[in-house]
Amino acid sequence: MGTEIQSQRRGHCLFVFHMAFLVLFGNQALAQIRYSVPEEVTEGTVVGNVAKDLGLDITLLTDRRFRVVSGSKETFFEVNQKNGALYVHKQIDREELCQGSGACLMELKILVENPLEMHYVTVEITDVNDHSPSFPEKDQRFEIFETTLPGRRFQLHTARDPDAGINSIRTYTLTSNEYFTLDIRQSDEEKIPFLVLKKSLDREQTSKHTLLVTAVDGGKPQRSGTLNVSIIVLDSNDNRPVFSQEIYQSSIKENVPIGSSIFVMNATDPDEGINSEIEYSLVKTLKKKVYDIFDLDKLTGVIRIKGAVDYEENDIYKLDVEASDKGTPPLTGDCRVIIKIIDVNDNPPEIEVTSLSDTVPEDSKLGTVISLLSVTDKDSGVNGKIISSITSDVPFELKPSYKENIYSVVTKEFLDREQVSHYEITIKATDCGDPPLSTFKTLSIQIADVNDNSPQFSQNPLQFYLVENNVAGNSIFSVSATDNDLNENAAISYHIVGQGTESGIISFLNINPDNGQISALKSFDFESVKMFQFQVVATDSGAPSLSSNVTVNVFILDQNDNAPVILYPVSSNGSAEGLEEIPRNVNAGHLVTKVRAYDADIGYNGWLLFSLQRVTDHSLFGLDRYTGQIRTLRSFTETDEAEHKLVILVKDNGNVSLSATATVLVKVVEPKEAFAASDVKSAAKDDEENNVTFYLMITLGSVSVLFLISIIVLIAMQCSKSTDYTSKYLQETNYDGTLCHSIQYRSGDKRYMLVGPRMSIGSTIVPGSHANTLVLPDRRHTSGEVRLVL
Repeated sequence: MGTEIQSQRRGHCLFVFHMAFLVLFGNQALAQIRYSVPEEVTEGTVVGNVAKDLGLDITLLTDRRFRVVSGSKETFFEVNQKNGALYVHKQIDREELCQGSGACLMELKILVENPLEMHYVTVEITDVNDHSPSFPEKDQRFEIFETTLPGRRFQLHTARDPDAGINSIRTYTLTSNEYFTLDIRQSDEEKIPFLVLKKSLDREQTSKHTLLVTAVDGGKPQRSGTLNVSIIVLDSNDNRPVFSQEIYQSSIKENVPIGSSIFVMNATDPDEGINSEIEYSLVKTLKKKVYDIFDLDKLTGVIRIKGAVDYEENDIYKLDVEASDKGTPPLTGDCRVIIKIIDVNDNPPEIEVTSLSDTVPEDSKLGTVISLLSVTDKDSGVNGKIISSITSDVPFELKPSYKENIYSVVTKEFLDREQVSHYEITIKATDCGDPPLSTFKTLSIQIADVNDNSPQFSQNPLQFYLVENNVAGNSIFSVSATDNDLNENAAISYHIVGQGTESGIISFLNINPDNGQISALKSFDFESVKMFQFQVVATDSGAPSLSSNVTVNVFILDQNDNAPVILYPVSSNGSAEGLEEIPRNVNAGHLVTKVRAYDADIGYNGWLLFSLQRVTDHSLFGLDRYTGQIRTLRSFTETDEAEHKLVILVKDNGNVSLSATATVLVKVVEPKEAFAASDVKSAAKDDEENNVTFYLMITLGSVSVLFLISIIVLIAMQCSKSTDYTSKYLQETNYDGTLCHSIQYRSGDKRYMLVGPRMSIGSTIVPGSHANTLVLPDRRHTSGEVRLVL
């Protein structure tokens, strides 16, 4: 019925498509022809001549593209464009193509062009007897009790034949016997065979009957299929299975492998045959967990482990087992199997942290509790006994509580965040099973900072060197302290504290409290102050705050800011000009006079050099560049002039040198005049020499006093230091009469030098040196240099 409805729907859809096709393509011829062909014919078999039946010109078939139009994937028919014949393109199986006994029709569309025409050809696939009847199984078995009454019907397997019509099944036959007959019931589409008991069975005479049922179709020649039927005669069941005990007991370990056999059931039945065959089963009233864990083989009675056994979930199981024979009706017997579970050490301890202070102040007292934890083990007996300990090397320990397996973690040593700021406390819990199982738990503890460290300077005292004439208001140097604490406890502020006589100088210093930058509010003069000392106090922001101080020694470095001063010659009006008379008969090398000068600077800046800037006769007079002595270079002649003017330039050795000039007038007189003049001049010269000597004594005394003050200050500084710090000043031995300064002193294993005469004039402060070294290259010895370590 369903096939017919589908065919009607398919035809309706094709009709709609054809109408749309005709409307779209205009002129066409429409015809319908019907052919018939048996299934299973060979490929190439001609069904009919379509072109001839349609009245088409065979010679134009190729030009008009005469062809079969098929919408399906498989094309069973094609047309020959040469002769117009319709032939089988692919072998056809009617049973695959059309199911059921109705007509199997295939509708083909024949298309030609120029003009466009669509023709419909219906091909009927006729059935042939190519299938034999077959049963779904070759054998069928019946078990019939010998007490079964005659007339009992037993349905046999129904044979199937995919052929249609007369080629399908027509009848069933049964081998001749005295106990059974065959009855066929006709249904709508098939015939159903039944086996009918016509005589009571006797198991003692015949325990088994073998019959052959044959299904025959109506084809020519006929085809058939057979079914072997076995009849087992059953004994009557009058005894039930019996167990040897009503209750069985067994013990297993909880780690027994899945699939292990743990118990074998054994029941007996005195009946014979099927009445004595026993099947075992667990009763349906047990808890679901029992069926998940245990499996009972119904034939052998073996109880096996099906799922994981866990003592901690259940330590005993009670299984109700039923034994049933295969009688009709079956009889049963029952018993109970009690299975006890033996604990094994299969659960490691569990550590639970009930409270934790993950941040601990570093000033915590000994015994401060930082965590509470409990340890449990699901196992029982000795397997559940736990030993706990801290495995890591930390200043903490476990203390047991009054209740078993309850512990507190407490401090056992004093904490210091500056040494260790974070601890990983590893706790180990081990049970006493065999083998023992362990669990580890790690607690992460941060040590909180407290203000227990005062600010520290890298060294004490600090020494800085400052070039004089610094710009007022600019930063001159900085101090820095470190604090091992954190946050506010490490936030440092700075302020200056003066000492004694230094308080006046300290008032001209200003320090940035945040970064320790020190600036001078005035410009310092080396000639006034050569060094001063103060203290810087560093205070953190903790509560309460801590502080430390450092002594700062500042040494003023000289600059070339003083020009040389002419001491001799000096005329009455204060100008550097003098008159010298010498006899004409003096020899070469005669000392005419000596120019004396003074520079308030020291070192290279105070080292003076003399040179002749102007002279009337270069061959007569020579000037010592270091001593300022003017001597004759040769004897005078009659042609030499009587008066000579010498202009002497006195210049220091600063980077930007400063200078002064002195003028000496030399008058050459006859020897007699020289004697007379010498008496008068000697008296004046004695007075002048006395004045010069007085000035030199004052100058040297002042310098000596300054040196003594410097030595006293340095000695006081060294005495205040913890290390051996002694200073010793050494007077420059190369002093040759010119007033210039040179100081050397020692501090511990270092040598310090303030440059003096006979040394280079190109002194520079080298930036970027870690020791603030003043490098003073010696231009006379290019391979060496003098370093002032600051």
